[in-house]
Amino acid sequence: MNPETKPHRAGFVSIIGKPNVGKSTLMNALVGERLSIVTSKAQTTRHRILGILNGEDFQLIYSDTPGIIQPKYELHNAMMSFVYSSLEDADVVLFVTDIYEKHDEEPVVERLRKMTDTPIILLVNKIDQANQEEVEAKLAYWKEQLPNAAEVLPISALNHFGTDGVLQLVMERLPVHPPYYPKDELTDKPERFFAAEMVREKIFKLYKKEIPYSCEVVIEEFKEEEDIIRIRGIIYVERNSQKGIVIGQGGEALKKVGTWAREEMEKFFQKKVFLEMYVKVNENWRTDPKALSRFGYQ
Repeated sequence: MNPETKPHRAGFVSIIGKPNVGKSTLMNALVGERLSIVTSKAQTTRHRILGILNGEDFQLIYSDTPGIIQPKYELHNAMMSFVYSSLEDADVVLFVTDIYEKHDEEPVVERLRKMTDTPIILLVNKIDQANQEEVEAKLAYWKEQLPNAAEVLPISALNHFGTDGVLQLVMERLPVHPPYYPKDELTDKPERFFAAEMVREKIFKLYKKEIPYSCEVVIEEFKEEEDIIRIRGIIYVERNSQKGIVIGQGGEALKKVGTWAREEMEKFFQKKVFLEMYVKVNENWRTDPKALSRFGYQ
């Protein structure tokens, strides 16, 4: 190796925190691509999504995880297993909170306090919604709660304030290692995964109450042709009554979801998309281990 050549650094960076603190917004800002669902509703991220940021002498593999919750269903248990597995193989942990949150005496904070070998960078997000005094008080609170944190930083992921500093801190703590993935890869997820997530995001934005949480989207067909991508997807719900709501009067609601999702897909895939969507009932899939396994949660 040329003595002037920088050693190549690579590693896994786990982004964890409660629902709605801005984890997905942060990962999208750090990677520079829209990989994770971003909505105002809690629990929109259900899987562990890797976003890969490549440079000549580095590869950062960000892991956006579901928000930390007290499990109520088998689905929640599966989601929390993604969180804890991401901590086990992390080279750096980004623990995201926001200006309003307190996590004191929760299992994840206890676990972070015991992590002495992995650098933890604690990020207080949404500081654009607070004054200087509130920000300083929150930073002091977290320095006391997690004295082993390598850094405690104020950021606004939405406005990209402080995110460059986060990148620099992560880079300094990455181990020297060859790349884990080919340098032209952006994520570990296949294209059909993102197609399903785009449909699911529109469901979260269009429907209210329990409906978005009762829906799972499966892409059954993804055919890429020279000038068009043909996609067929199924929205699974838990009850017949939910099926009627998702379809809507005269099919209007489902048509709106399909139109919004198709427009998003065309931007993402940079190609014309033909999208067909159907709705089926899979009773109580959130509590059914077989259904969860089929949907990729185990």
